Amino acid sequence: MKLFYTGPVVNTEMLVMMLEKHGIAATQNFVDATLPDDGDLNRPAQVFVPEADYDRAYQLFYAEREDEL
Repeated sequence: MKLFYTGPVVNTEMLVMMLEKHGIAATQNFVDATLPDDGDLNRPAQVFVPEADYDRAYQLFYAEREDEL
């Protein structure tokens, strides 16, 4: 697994769902796993994707879209 994104859990949860819709099995972990899960949507989290899917995930979410020009 390769780190794909770090940010607030509200974003990571949505990103994991969007990646799964594209057939990429992403996982999410809290940056500091020792803190209690108190429902804070701004708590820092990380999204990991399989190394084999990293380039495709990057193209889906970070590459410039030519059709938007």
